[in-house]
Amino acid sequence: MERLTLPSGGAAAVGEYLEYRRIVGEDDGGKLFTPEEYEEYKKKVLPMRLQNRLFVSWRSPTGMDCKLVGPETLCFCAHRYKQHKTDFETIPQQRPISLPCRVSGCGCRAYLYVPLNGTQPIRCRCKHLADQHSAAPGFLCNACSKCSGFHSCFTCACGQPAYAHDTVVETKQERLAQGKPVGQDVPYAAMGGLTGFSSLAEGHMRLDDSGIGAPSIEFLDSPVTAMDHPFLKAFQASSSSSPETLTDVGTSSQVSSLKRPEEDDMAFFERQYQERIKMEKVAKQKGKASLPSSTKAS
Repeated sequence: MERLTLPSGGAAAVGEYLEYRRIVGEDDGGKLFTPEEYEEYKKKVLPMRLQNRLFVSWRSPTGMDCKLVGPETLCFCAHRYKQHKTDFETIPQQRPISLPCRVSGCGCRAYLYVPLNGTQPIRCRCKHLADQHSAAPGFLCNACSKCSGFHSCFTCACGQPAYAHDTVVETKQERLAQGKPVGQDVPYAAMGGLTGFSSLAEGHMRLDDSGIGAPSIEFLDSPVTAMDHPFLKAFQASSSSSPETLTDVGTSSQVSSLKRPEEDDMAFFERQYQERIKMEKVAKQKGKASLPSSTKAS
């Protein structure tokens, strides 16, 4: 593997370029702005971007945002979100808001998220992949004449089929009215629905208000039952010296009471593991000692 060595000040230059690319995105047409053009661009675009940011998500009929779209998220037309029109001087009044693709020759008139099956495009009911369909309205198949338009029965992790989801483009005010997170105002281009690191996770794994939501205190403090995960049951067994506390005190309280003040999480679980191994060895030795000795008949 070739190793790159940066000269003095090179790391700062790389950081400045990355900052430039996050702010400008595809607006420079592949040719870097001069310092004067860059400053003029920021004066013109950044106030508009901060005020009129659009949040894009792929929403389940249950109201959960199963996918929060970011700059690199692919559209049905196979171009990325950052290659679509995302900045508006005035937010359009009509709904839904259309974000057409800016790539020359592309027939995409509105950004449309299409999920992946692992790393592969999902299939239409005509058995052909999504990228074998036209990006023009109607989404007809380019590989067959029987398809009346892309329609996939692929099931999302939320349990709903893909065709029941919608690509939603909404303003900050509309999102706040639904109680969904909007994060901080940032000057970067085509941020879509990203508001933090958790936005990269799928909706059923995201514990904010745009995903499945945080579990309730009652759920976290509920006693361990036979229906719970084997780890929790094993943890309960190792701390069964005071069974009353398992009923009266929640799981989170049990963990904090068993941990030593100077222990971090890894040290705590390692100690629990070593204690369990020691108990298993003692149990095996007792089992061997209790076996009757075999005697030969004379």
